[in-house]
Amino acid sequence: MKFKTAFATVTLSSALLFAGCGNGDGSTNNNATGNENSSSNTEETATDKLTGSVGIDGSSTVFPIMEAVSEEFAMEYPDVKAPVGVSGTGGGFKKFIAGETDISNASRPIKEEEIQLLEEEGVEYTEFEIAYDGLSVVVNKDNDFVDQLTVDELKKMWLESGNVETWADVRDGWPEEPITFFSPGTDSGTYDYWNEVILEEEQMRKDATLSEDDNVLVQGVMGDKGGIAFFGYSYYAENKDNLKIVPIVNSKGEAVTPDNDTIMNGDYEPLSRPLYFYVRNDALTDKPEVYEYVKFALENAGTLAEEVGYISLQEAEYEEALNKLEEVAK
Repeated sequence: MKFKTAFATVTLSSALLFAGCGNGDGSTNNNATGNENSSSNTEETATDKLTGSVGIDGSSTVFPIMEAVSEEFAMEYPDVKAPVGVSGTGGGFKKFIAGETDISNASRPIKEEEIQLLEEEGVEYTEFEIAYDGLSVVVNKDNDFVDQLTVDELKKMWLESGNVETWADVRDGWPEEPITFFSPGTDSGTYDYWNEVILEEEQMRKDATLSEDDNVLVQGVMGDKGGIAFFGYSYYAENKDNLKIVPIVNSKGEAVTPDNDTIMNGDYEPLSRPLYFYVRNDALTDKPEVYEYVKFALENAGTLAEEVGYISLQEAEYEEALNKLEEVAK
């Protein structure tokens, strides 16, 4: 988002007109160039005049993207505060419903019960997709036998009723070494997605270490030879030298790891998914800083998502989102 200063060619008559203009203090300025510089400075600092704050919270998966957006946004609008909180998707929606935030980041679509609560509060909102993610399954980097996992094996491992304690319980020929499970917390959209797609709404094992902070899960697997976890692709990409990613067998029988191509073309399924953020419509119309932030996010999300390890949408999808923003903010 760059603002360019246009300089017109100054004719002799316009120069004379500037020479006769006062400065407001009774003096005159005979330097036409000085007026040009003054105009230039006014336009170039226009972005500095926006003030206020943008309340943002929600998904730890979406956090790296929005953190990057806020950092870049601060360079354009230094007087607007836009810190990004991490309460998990569900926790973020609770704050959004309570009116504590303007924007709620989510790694799953909003639930019916959350929609109902917003309706009861009279809150209208708009959903935007921001990027794609490949939910990643990782083990300790010293694990030299896990070469791939099927969806059925993942389900057996993570179900309370699966009775899996060691790697030998997962597959014949694997060692009888204990497994330590690390999972996103119950307020996480990643937990919800895993619960729906892998566990099919059955009870997750109760001995898994849960956290809404994906960095806790990363550190857990790094520090435990029997560790296994799942979280957003960005957290694997950031720590790929210290973790081992596990290929997941898709519906075609192919063992696939997440990357730019496999996430976008659908080969990495069923663990590929879109990421979202939700905005209060009244914040878009009543708070200029929120409108500018959302516009900035949609204009820059493709580049920033790739930089932090996610997959950007198609350019046409961002253009469509910007058109939707303009319709809402009229």
